[in-house]
Amino acid sequence: MAGTELTNVRSPRVKAARRLTKRAYREQDRKFLAEGPQAVREALKLDGVTLELFVTAEAELRHPELVTEATLQGVPVHRASGEIMAQLSQTVTPQGLLAVCRLVHVSLDEALPAAPRLVAVLAHVRDPGNAGTVMRAADAAGADAVIFTDASVDPYNGKCVRASAGSLFHLPVVIGAPVARAVGVLRERGLRMLAADGAGKHTLDDVDLSGPAGWIFGNEAWGLPDEVLGQADEVVRVPIYGRAESLNLATAAAVCLYSSARAQRVS
Repeated sequence: MAGTELTNVRSPRVKAARRLTKRAYREQDRKFLAEGPQAVREALKLDGVTLELFVTAEAELRHPELVTEATLQGVPVHRASGEIMAQLSQTVTPQGLLAVCRLVHVSLDEALPAAPRLVAVLAHVRDPGNAGTVMRAADAAGADAVIFTDASVDPYNGKCVRASAGSLFHLPVVIGAPVARAVGVLRERGLRMLAADGAGKHTLDDVDLSGPAGWIFGNEAWGLPDEVLGQADEVVRVPIYGRAESLNLATAAAVCLYSSARAQRVS
C-alpha cells in the first residue's frame, strides 16, 4: 500500500517529477512520465523501467494490483493528493496513476533483428497524438520497430505516451535518427522502402506488399518533402473509394502497416 499522502506541491519529489513534462528535462534526467493504468501496467512488465509510482487514494482502490506489483518490485509508491496529481498530470481529467520511468529507446542497430519484416519510420511527424497512435498501430500489426527521425516529435511527450496505449513499452523505438541513415540501414537489412504519400503514383492495390517493408510516414499537414520521397523505392498512396478528401496520418499509417502485415502472412 502507498504511504503517507503527498500534499505539498513544492516538495522536491513532486518538483523532480513535474519537470519531466518538459523535453529538455526528460533528456537531461533520462526519465519520463507514463500516465494512466494501461501505461503503468505495461511499464511494470519491463524490469527496471518503473522508478517511482504516484497514486491517488481513489486510483489505489480501483487498481490495487498495480500498487501491489510496484511494491513487490521495490518501486517507491507515493500516495498523492488530487492537487499533486493535477500538477503532475498532463490531462484535463487525471486518472490518478502516474509512473516515473527510465527512457526505453534503443539505437538503430539494437532495434532491428537480423531479418526485419516490417518497420515504421516517422519523418517530420509533429503531432504527438498521431505519433503515439502510429506506434500503437505498428505494435498491433507486428512491426519489428518504430523509428522517430530527428525532425519528429519526442515519443516521450505525455500525449504521445498516452496515445501509444502501452505500445511504447512493447516494441523497439529509435529516436533522433536522420532519415537518410534510417533508410540506408533498413535497405541494408533487406527492406523495400515505401513512402506513404497522397501524391503517390501507385496505390496499395497496385503494389506487391508480400516482402519485407519499411514504411515512411510524413508530416500531418504537408506530407513528405521531396528529398525524403526521393529516398524511397516506391511512393504509395492509400486509395480513397468514397468522397473523403484524405485520411489522417495515423489512419493511413494503420492501413499501410496492416496491408503489409496481411500480405506477408498470406504470401
